[in-house]
Amino acid sequence: MPLEEIVRLAARGDGVTASGRYVPLTAPGDLVDDGAITPGPHHQRPPCRHFPECGGCQVQQVDDAAFAGYLADRIASALAAQGLAAPEIRPAHISPPNSRRRASLKAERRGKTVLLGFHAEASHRIIDMRECHILRPELFALVAPLRELLGTLLGPRAGGGVAMTLADQGVDLLLDRVDADSLAAAEALGAFARAHRLARLGLDDGYGAQTRWEPDPVTVTLGGVAVPLPPAAFLQATREGEAALVAAAREAVGAARIVADLFAGLGTFALSLEGRVLAAEGARDAALALKAAANAAGRPLFVDHRDLFRRPYTAAELNRFEAVVLDPPRAGAKEQVAALAGSTVPRLAYVSCNPATFARDARALVDGGYRLDWILPVGQFRWSTHVELAAAFSRAGERGAAP
Repeated sequence: MPLEEIVRLAARGDGVTASGRYVPLTAPGDLVDDGAITPGPHHQRPPCRHFPECGGCQVQQVDDAAFAGYLADRIASALAAQGLAAPEIRPAHISPPNSRRRASLKAERRGKTVLLGFHAEASHRIIDMRECHILRPELFALVAPLRELLGTLLGPRAGGGVAMTLADQGVDLLLDRVDADSLAAAEALGAFARAHRLARLGLDDGYGAQTRWEPDPVTVTLGGVAVPLPPAAFLQATREGEAALVAAAREAVGAARIVADLFAGLGTFALSLEGRVLAAEGARDAALALKAAANAAGRPLFVDHRDLFRRPYTAAELNRFEAVVLDPPRAGAKEQVAALAGSTVPRLAYVSCNPATFARDARALVDGGYRLDWILPVGQFRWSTHVELAAAFSRAGERGAAP
């Protein structure tokens, strides 16, 4: 087989040659020949001993320049599939190592040993985590103590889940499918929470989270406001990525003084916007938390508990806003975007965690008369194939960037 150069990374992180050959664990600029790989300028030594076995990362073999190119290429390819030319794609924001502030790990007891970590790539096998270069140190510091705790709580060959989020007061820990009905188990949980100064410790037996330890109300600060943090609530993966997305959304809406934040969650964007803001959110706990926080802070923010998939705002309802921010889940905002495309809202900021559904919605907005002005790729999930972005749309006569 002739010597070939890797020219790009495919969607799943494999290197691709100009002839269309896929080669795992390569980087753009590498040379491949009969299975041998000659590292190029963008190939780096993976920092973690668990790579590539662990499914937490897929592209640790590439440097930041190649990773940024991968993020931009994924977005441009998704737009091209919808017949849209890529606008200005700005240099990607990539969160630094050891910055992930939330994670979901899997646990399994095997004899006296507890395996705890991410699943292996494309497998249900657990990689027993002994180091991690993406988690915040506060989270990783709990991995070894959790093995010991779960060894007393999990039955033979039993499995469970561990969700960790770094809140204002410390780590919010939620254990899934863990038996803690006995007095000894309850005492072990309390001792663990005290010893590691947890912000909260909860259990979920399949019927929702039950708090077992919360010395002070748990909050997360968004836009300078302490917001009550419901168990298992969505939070941007890194503080750095959150800041980049918020700055992009603020730029996209510009000087708008009446803004709607759709799929508002806990208020990541709503609490960082100027003027009067409507925040619509379908999750009841998140909507109530945001309402309580805004009222306590005296923010001019109205919260609407509303399922935007089943009951999107109509074009007539949207026309009174000077700008709209959307941050939908991976499924995108097809129903709400259809109404927006028929509205007269001058500016839109669209935050997405799925380039494919973003491109689909962008197609509908462009067909409705919007211009896609620019896109900021965001790599909160460093070394993974998960791509996020913030984009600015404007109607004719409006500028997509803030003056």
